[in-house]
Amino acid sequence: MDKTVIIGKINDFLVDEFEVDADTITPDANLKDTLGLDSLDYVDLVVTVESNFGVKLGEADFVGIATFQNFYDLIENKLKAKQ
Repeated sequence: MDKTVIIGKINDFLVDEFEVDADTITPDANLKDTLGLDSLDYVDLVVTVESNFGVKLGEADFVGIATFQNFYDLIENKLKAKQ
């Protein structure tokens, strides 16, 4: 899957699931602050990623994930590892 497709798909479900303005989602924006994530929201995020991409995320995967770019890279790497 192409990186631009991955980013577009992620942004689409983030806007839908977390009801944020698409303009606030930029590669260098803080993921947690922009989406207003709490611990339950992380569970929703994991479930949404699994259903959209077929990859599993664990708590350890979020260590070091601060920005949307970090998150995009995480999903892209998970997809590559799955192939």
